[in-house]
Amino acid sequence: MSKFATQAIHAGYDPEDHDHAAVPPVYASAAFDLGDAARGDALAAGDIDGFEYSRVANPTVDALERRLAALEGGIGAVAVGSGMAAVTYALMCVGEGGGRIIAPYDLYGASVDALGDFLPQFGIHADFVNDINDLDEVASKIGPDTRAIFAETVANPSTEVLDIEPLADLAHEHGIAVIVDNTVPTPYLLRPIEHGADVVVHSTTKGITGHGNAIGGAVISGGSFDWANGRFPQFTARQQVISDDRAGEWHSFAEKFGKAAFIKRIRIKYLRTFGAVQSPFNAYLSLVGLETLPQRVSQQVASATRIAEHLTRTPHVVKVNYSGLGNTPQFELVRKYFPNGIGQILSFLVDGSADNVRHIIDGAKLFSYVPNIGDARSLIVDPAHITHREVPMEARIAAGVTDNLIRLSIGLEDPDDLIADLDQAIAGAY
Repeated sequence: MSKFATQAIHAGYDPEDHDHAAVPPVYASAAFDLGDAARGDALAAGDIDGFEYSRVANPTVDALERRLAALEGGIGAVAVGSGMAAVTYALMCVGEGGGRIIAPYDLYGASVDALGDFLPQFGIHADFVNDINDLDEVASKIGPDTRAIFAETVANPSTEVLDIEPLADLAHEHGIAVIVDNTVPTPYLLRPIEHGADVVVHSTTKGITGHGNAIGGAVISGGSFDWANGRFPQFTARQQVISDDRAGEWHSFAEKFGKAAFIKRIRIKYLRTFGAVQSPFNAYLSLVGLETLPQRVSQQVASATRIAEHLTRTPHVVKVNYSGLGNTPQFELVRKYFPNGIGQILSFLVDGSADNVRHIIDGAKLFSYVPNIGDARSLIVDPAHITHREVPMEARIAAGVTDNLIRLSIGLEDPDDLIADLDQAIAGAY
C-alpha cells in the first residue's frame, strides 16, 4: 500500500476514467444520461455502478469519497454538505427508532446541542458522561437501547485525547458501535478505524480542505461492525428502496450489503432523502486541499506546540489546554495514538474577566476572529460566546468552556509573528 502522502494525491482517482485529466474535473451536472432503458433500470436498482443524479452520487464527489476512505482505512465514504450533516446523519442512522447514544460533554457545541436538545425530538436520546475515558462511567450508561458511543478523537476546545482501543473493546462486548469525530487531527495524525472505531465523521471544512473556502463533511465506515447483531432493527427490516417488488425480491440493508450496510444506508436513505449534498466544486476544493494535508498539518503542529509552550510562560495566562505539550496527564495516550502531534488547535484561560478576553480578541491583529479551525490562516475565538453559545451552562462548565477561555487555531504564518501578536494583545488587554 502506498504511504499517506502519496495516497493524499492519488487515491481514489484514475485519470483514464476522466479523459486523462490529471486533476479531478468538476462535474457540474445535476444528472447523467442513463444511456438506454436497460442500463437505466440497472443503475436505479443498484445492480451496476454509475451516476444518474448528483443528489446521490457525482464523479467529483465520488473521487473525494474514495480518497477519504483510503486515507482513513475505511471500506467506503459518503461526502455531505457540512460537518454537522455528517455528525447528525451518522447519529440518526445508528439511533433510528428510539436508540440511545453515550457521549461526553466535551464536544463541539453544535454536537452537544444536537444530542441534548434536537435529536430527542426524533426519539434519539443521549446519555452524557463527564469523562469518556472512564470505562466504569461509560459502562454504567449502557442499557438495552444503547446503540453507539460518540466522541471526538481530540476534543474541541480542550484537546483531550480519546483512548479509543479500550472504549471500542467495551462497546463491542455489548454490540455497540463506536462513532468518532476525527476533524481536529485529520487522518494524517490519526486513523481511528485502526484502533477499533466503526464509523468516522469529519468536517472537511477544517483541516482536510485547509483554506477556509469550502463547507463540507464526510462519513466513513470501517466495515467490520455487525449491524445485524440485534440492536439495530433498521438494518434488518426489509426496505422497498433496495428491493424489487416486481420480481418478488425483498432485502434489508444487512442482507444486501453486509458489513457495508451502514455506509449504504447513509447514502441511500439519508443523503438521498434529506439531501445535504456536497457540491462538486466544494469536493474539488477539498481534493486540492488534501494534496498538501501532510505538509500543512506538520507545520501547524510544530507551530501550535511552540505557541502552547510560550503561553505557559505568558503573564495573565493561567492554564494552557494542549495535550501535545508532553507534560499533561495524557502523555502516554498522546505517545500511543499521536506520534506526529495532536493537531493545530489549543485553548487557554486568562485571569481577569470576560472584558479582558474581549480586549485580547480585539487587540489581536494577525489572528482572525473567525469561528473555524484548520485554516491556513491563524484564528482566534471565545468559545463560550461563539462556538458553544447554544450549550447549557452545566455542559459548558463540564467541558471547561468558561467566559475566560480563548481558543486558537494555528495556521501557516511564521510562529514568531503569531507569538508577537499574542503577546501584544494580551499585554494590551490588562
